[in-house]
Amino acid sequence: MHIILLGAPGTGKGTQSKFIVKKYNIPQISTGDILREHIQLKNKIGKRIFNILKNGELVSDNIVCDLVYQRIQKKDCIQGFLLDGFPRTIKQAKYISHLGIKINFVFEFIVPDQLILQRISGRRIHIQSGRTYHIQFNPPQEDGKDDITKENLIIREDDKIKSIQNRLENYKKNNSILTKFYLKEDKLKKLKFFKINGTEKPDTIQKKIQIILEENKN
Repeated sequence: MHIILLGAPGTGKGTQSKFIVKKYNIPQISTGDILREHIQLKNKIGKRIFNILKNGELVSDNIVCDLVYQRIQKKDCIQGFLLDGFPRTIKQAKYISHLGIKINFVFEFIVPDQLILQRISGRRIHIQSGRTYHIQFNPPQEDGKDDITKENLIIREDDKIKSIQNRLENYKKNNSILTKFYLKEDKLKKLKFFKINGTEKPDTIQKKIQIILEENKN
């Protein structure tokens, strides 16, 4: 089972990814996680990625494609995988096709810009553990502090307002072409494409996705 989740940052892809990978026992491949891993390693590519994201720009197709390709070669992807945040451009989508990787399902999450800004700008991260909070939806017990360690929480560079706005603009530039590509693939019956209302409650979205996967997985 090969699944792609599309959507702007803050549309709820990460939440649904966790459900899907647990339910169907496939690994989640998040380009965001891959990029942050290299940033934390502070290697050459990580430093380059950090500077790109800090400015709210997109990492180049060549870098992202190479990193994703390395990841899907691992043994845990033999039975399937879920791609979260990839592809973001038509070049990346064609890259997947060129590799001969069959995609079964594409879900696109739709959320208004204002709600996206509200969701992302309120995030607070405990960098050592990866625990995530939100000042409105999931606040820490003590303002600005991790619940367990009481260490300071941070705002990621790409979660700041200006960076979010730049990311949304970049996403929209590529998304219409990408959506048309997968709608065409759907019409050709090469895969199944679904639009998801990301403003609904996570449990509601989860049930809808599960029904789709169960009804169409054969």
